[in-house]
Amino acid sequence: MESRYIVIEGPIGVGKSSLARLLAREFQARLILEKVEDNPFLDKFYRDRRQFAFQTQIFFLLSRYRQLEALHQQDLFSQVAISDYFMPKDHIFATLNLSPEELALYEQIYAQLNPRIPRPDLVIFLQADTDVLLQRIRIRDRKYEKQMERDYLRDLNQKYTEYFFNYHETPLLVVQTSNIDFVNRREDLEDLACQIRQMKSGVQYYSPPSR
Repeated sequence: MESRYIVIEGPIGVGKSSLARLLAREFQARLILEKVEDNPFLDKFYRDRRQFAFQTQIFFLLSRYRQLEALHQQDLFSQVAISDYFMPKDHIFATLNLSPEELALYEQIYAQLNPRIPRPDLVIFLQADTDVLLQRIRIRDRKYEKQMERDYLRDLNQKYTEYFFNYHETPLLVVQTSNIDFVNRREDLEDLACQIRQMKSGVQYYSPPSR
């Protein structure tokens, strides 16, 4: 496998962290997980998105930046590293949740940080139908996600699709996960790992048939 720094992205509930953990073991790689629960505004955001969107967004932006900058300075990308988040995805949430004035301020901050963020060798974009995402969110049963509205998740899912449809900065593997269970079916994980190892450049799509 040529990729040294792999990031996994996709909408809430699609299985980013689960896949990152499994692939880190599969590839004997360093695991980089986003510390979502550390955000003190997140629970408030899901109760009142308009009032707490900016605070939530800025906290995530700075937290993600500090984590990646620290790893970069320690040269920890000298070994294979797998992360469950992609820094530019921060902008997807910002455009969906912030007012025009807040977005303008956010973009000024982001522009200062972005040039110093390490660039991945491969991005894996996990897709799933909105109803599948809702089901997975209910199964993992996180308190702050119980108030999430279906319309919000649908809009977020669409934003992700639009973003990665126009993404060409690094090799991109698009994986339709609605019919995959890489957590409970070893053969699904092995097949996906094989796709990742064979990934070279450009955009490739992996959509296994329904079972």
